[in-house]
Amino acid sequence: MSTIKTGMNRRSFIKNLAVTSGTLALGFNLKTAPLALANGASAPADWFEFNAVLSIAPDGTIEIKVQNPDFGQGTMTSFPMIVAEELDANWADIVSVQAPNDPAKYPMQITGGSWSVRSNWAGLRMAGATAKQLLKLAAAKQWGVPVDEIHTENSVLSHASGQSASYGDMAVAASEIAIPEQVVLKDKNDFSLIGQSKKSVVAEDIVTGKPLFGIDQRVDGMLHAGIVHPPAFGLTLEGFNVEAIKAMPGIVDAFSISMYPEDFVHGFSDVCAFPEIIAIVGNSTWRVKKAKQAVQATWKEMPEYQYPLVGFSGNKSRVTVPRGLESSSEHATRMQSTLQKALTEKRRDGDPEKAFEDAHKVIEQTYSAPFLAHNTMEPMNFFADVKTDSAKLVGPHQGSILIHDSVSRHLGLPKDKVEMQMTRMGGGFGRRLYLHFAVEAALISQQVKQPVLLTYTREDDMTVGVYRPAYQATMRAALNEQGELTAYHIRATGIPESPLFPNRFPAGAVDNYLAEDTVIPSNITVGAYRAPESNFMAVAEQSFLDELAEAAGKDPIDFRLELLERAKTNPVGDNNDYDAERYAGVLKLVREKSGWDNKDGRNLGVAAYFCHSSYCANVIEVEMSQGKPLVSKVTSALDCGIVINPDAAANMTQGGIINGLCHSTYGEMTFDEGAPSKNNFTNYRMLRINEAPAGIDVHFVKNDIDPTGLGEPPMPPTPAALANAIYQATGERLYHQPFNKALDEQT
Repeated sequence: MSTIKTGMNRRSFIKNLAVTSGTLALGFNLKTAPLALANGASAPADWFEFNAVLSIAPDGTIEIKVQNPDFGQGTMTSFPMIVAEELDANWADIVSVQAPNDPAKYPMQITGGSWSVRSNWAGLRMAGATAKQLLKLAAAKQWGVPVDEIHTENSVLSHASGQSASYGDMAVAASEIAIPEQVVLKDKNDFSLIGQSKKSVVAEDIVTGKPLFGIDQRVDGMLHAGIVHPPAFGLTLEGFNVEAIKAMPGIVDAFSISMYPEDFVHGFSDVCAFPEIIAIVGNSTWRVKKAKQAVQATWKEMPEYQYPLVGFSGNKSRVTVPRGLESSSEHATRMQSTLQKALTEKRRDGDPEKAFEDAHKVIEQTYSAPFLAHNTMEPMNFFADVKTDSAKLVGPHQGSILIHDSVSRHLGLPKDKVEMQMTRMGGGFGRRLYLHFAVEAALISQQVKQPVLLTYTREDDMTVGVYRPAYQATMRAALNEQGELTAYHIRATGIPESPLFPNRFPAGAVDNYLAEDTVIPSNITVGAYRAPESNFMAVAEQSFLDELAEAAGKDPIDFRLELLERAKTNPVGDNNDYDAERYAGVLKLVREKSGWDNKDGRNLGVAAYFCHSSYCANVIEVEMSQGKPLVSKVTSALDCGIVINPDAAANMTQGGIINGLCHSTYGEMTFDEGAPSKNNFTNYRMLRINEAPAGIDVHFVKNDIDPTGLGEPPMPPTPAALANAIYQATGERLYHQPFNKALDEQT
């Protein structure tokens, strides 16, 4: 057991809010961590990123409000499980409710970076433990017994004397007790609910089609809206046949919108490549779609321009957007030539240049990956009802904190007059962190002075951005005569972001190490895509390590374990991001569970990676069919600390693996003179059901480490394990994604 203070301090406070109709309500209004926590930083010990209200009603119902948006990762179930564990509540008494969007009460209502559970873990435990202590204090007072003699189990308080009461019976009395200065948290070995699988509390609503999603929003007097954006990045609107569009059946209005006036200060979420777009408003989505098809617009090329940006952490900068109509062929050439130039040094250990001069063998390979579209099943949409002195916005988003200020400034309204509510999302993957479509809906509603539901078509969704950046990296390694890795050199670039993590493995495991990078400006809008940057770097790193293992004459897992043993026992440098022992642990577990040492002719590939404070190793088995790989089985081992809900965790892992197989096998967005070449699933190929693995076995390392990330870590090692398995089946190394295209080009 551990004792934790509940007293008010500079960063957090917990207080007894109110008694309403005999209900005990505990409120938590706590400051939150920066988005950097998503990349592995630890929160201070007294910093709990939990914002919720725990209510216990006289009938015994226990309501848990969940602050973080749930779009499949399971916060609506896992958050209440954590609270109920410390509360010793009967799971049947728990009601899970999505907390309303409230920036004052919940200053960090955001889902992203695999940090929902890990950033709320301590606060949720404190919530349950504090409520339990209040109930025990109330019972002790009524029964005249020491509080330490009160037993709690299944939402019931009891004493050896035979006295007992339900939590509901004691709710009113507990609400009159002062918040204790300290509460005792359970010993993790005593958990009885955490670690047990529970069904999703919202699954029934989803499968029965209740109107939970933003696209389902309906109010009286609501109009429907659509947008027309330039056909290519680098273009802007010159004019269109506005009167003809307004005259079409069912069309209420058509006009252009200036999205970002000159010197408008952009926030993190203000991602829009097109400063001016066409808005069409009508009485149905069908009428609006027909009108969009009838638009005849003229476009002109934009000059280079700049805009001020305030990033998520408050840092200020000016962003330069280059002019030009970019093409994918040019992108590849620019990345190749950029990697031949002087780059920015990010980490240096030892004397890499000398080590390469003295090497017995030098291996060098270049890896690349294209832009990717997110392709959420529910296209972008948002509802807005803007009035003279207030505004209400409702829609699917991963965090309104990212856009709330921007919307208020666009509308000329105080932030407290702009209400933003969240709905369930039909997929996010990082795309719904960028809410330009919410701004569009608000500006359209303000113009027509009526409530509006803006809905993107699939074609809008895929061609307006936001994309996963394109990347390229050159890996170079030196081996001595004993097959030992003596030097490692990474050169990385991206359009327009770098994928480099200079302090990740194998940094710390090799004496001579050099990491360099640069970026290439672009006017194509990009943003986070599940496991940002890691979704490429893991492929390059782990594919390259497999090739090095072969060159060294060693088993791929043995080769990695030798490096990790060095990083554990005699690390190079003191700024290594990962825990070598935990890293090695998932490799050992996946080796056992996959039957790696008894392949029996199976084509197996392995990869392991660390991101979002967690470790994942995947082994993939591949069979070739008509020259194309079919994944027959995936075995996955993860160390993400304590697993709250095992079945849900396994489901999330399986989803991440499928996601990784999909984008690495087929995913590619290309551009021709600034125009996206693919605009729907007819030409943007996705993994199909018959191509999914017949089995995905998921195994978790058991430990008592506080939970770390899970939504993203399973995906990055998946493409690398696939590439390594394809090599075992074909003898062909794959360096460029998507893999099926690369296989076609090789044949």
